[in-house]
Amino acid sequence: MHRTEDHVLDASDGGSFRIRVHVPRESPTGVFVYLHGGGWVLQDIDGYDTLGRQLAEKSGCAVVLVDYRKAPEHPFPTAVEDSWTALTWAGEHLAELAGAQAPLYVGGDSAGGNLSAVMALRARENGGPAIAKQVLIYPVTDADFTRPSYGEEENQTLLTTEFMSWFWDQYVPDAEQRTHPDAAPFHAEDLSGLPPALVITAAHDVLRDEGEAYAAKLEEAGVEVHHRRWEGQLHGFFSMVNVLPASAEVMDFVVESIATDVRAELEEAGER
Repeated sequence: MHRTEDHVLDASDGGSFRIRVHVPRESPTGVFVYLHGGGWVLQDIDGYDTLGRQLAEKSGCAVVLVDYRKAPEHPFPTAVEDSWTALTWAGEHLAELAGAQAPLYVGGDSAGGNLSAVMALRARENGGPAIAKQVLIYPVTDADFTRPSYGEEENQTLLTTEFMSWFWDQYVPDAEQRTHPDAAPFHAEDLSGLPPALVITAAHDVLRDEGEAYAAKLEEAGVEVHHRRWEGQLHGFFSMVNVLPASAEVMDFVVESIATDVRAELEEAGER
């Protein structure tokens, strides 16, 4: 790792939170804002440090890990606002991190995938920062527990239907707010004009159907979508770096998608 920086950002409500930036080389190919999973309640940037380092080293991007504040002490929309503060920080520091014309990515797993989808929507609404791609790894996109994947017995491992319901109770205690697009991006009225999406789902995951439904809805809105379901995998497998071979497969899948973007950008620059 070329260098690692820890920063404390001022939050919009007067609080603060940490970010960690892993810069893998002198001239990174881009900046990737990574929002970790954990049901908006668990985990932090220390728990995701190994994943962040691997993503930086393999992709060549500077990776910004965001320690957004957690529920229930900080319920919705705190995580959204902290993520937005971090994303705008990355956009403002793009030139010094990787170059003014470098691509900016946002992505995450589970609750982090939820926040990443929301960031793509908010960036469109605010006219930036420009996001090259949203990477949604088994994202939470809705609070609809009637989807078939919630009822399949083989999916009730690690993340159960009961546990997911509990996470929602902590994050958005007011059930009426759970269809707000900042909480459940599936309910956004307009998904057009969003950045290309890389959507990854796990076959034996209660979140499988909502992730795939969101991918389909994005595609219907004219968004470029590349979706792949990982067969035989449970929720959370991507974060099990150095443990599950499938985690490395997803990492390579994400990295190759980024590399394709970089190659296309270089070819376009050469033609200009």
